[in-house]
Amino acid sequence: MRLFVLTALTMIAFAANSVLNRMALKGGLIDAFDFAAIRLGSGAIALCILALILGRRIPMVAKDRAVGAGSLLLYMVGFSFAYLAMDAGVGALILFGGVQVTMFLGALLLGEPIPLRRWIGAGLAAFGLAWLLWPGPEARLEWGPVLAMAAAAIGWGIYSLAGRRGGDPLASTAANFLLATPIALALVLFGRSGDVATPAGISLALVSGVVTSGFGYALWYRVLPQLGAARAGVAQLSVPVIAVIGGMAFLAEPLTLRLVVAVILVLGGVFLATLPARRAG
Repeated sequence: MRLFVLTALTMIAFAANSVLNRMALKGGLIDAFDFAAIRLGSGAIALCILALILGRRIPMVAKDRAVGAGSLLLYMVGFSFAYLAMDAGVGALILFGGVQVTMFLGALLLGEPIPLRRWIGAGLAAFGLAWLLWPGPEARLEWGPVLAMAAAAIGWGIYSLAGRRGGDPLASTAANFLLATPIALALVLFGRSGDVATPAGISLALVSGVVTSGFGYALWYRVLPQLGAARAGVAQLSVPVIAVIGGMAFLAEPLTLRLVVAVILVLGGVFLATLPARRAG
């Protein structure tokens, strides 16, 4: 039960990033790249301060540090660039579908056993996600944003796989954020549109960076070793659904039959795939 609660809190934090991003960008409160830069930089500062207060040593040099920081940077930059010219639903489908594929492949390469019920649950959840987010015939996809979001998905999948190896989750996340920040700042500043960042937009980016990204990712690194790659990949399929529900609550987005059906399919698939083996029979 404790693992389920911690995982649920982590997924809510991930979904909140999408809602906060949409709240900021929908009203033109901040440039997309500025949002990403503040999100990453503020998360790095908050995590490092907390780690130092708690007496944790931040391992800037570690076996998987380059992988963790590099994959985090790939995710952040790819995510920001993709949403400059991509529908949110299409982007979420590519992102979390790509994460699912990356983590399942990682599980296979690492020799992790994947029982049939987990494959069935993953398929059910993926179908529900596709039902919710698949665009209509009028949608036009540009290869640049599609490839950027696919790169973001690979980055987040690798970041999650690297986090399964244990260690201090808070210190490891702080080190990853800290190492990725300078390069990310240079990249996002190069690509920004020049729009002025308002106080409201900066505030939303800070909440996303400190709370839902920094602390959310630290919590993710804590639960990952207990989840395993395949279950972690499936669990993340619930994030777009939670984000849509958050959009209804905070952005007045409508409740539709499509949403209801997708919620049942996705959450049902996630539940099936994450059941402990002793309860699967």
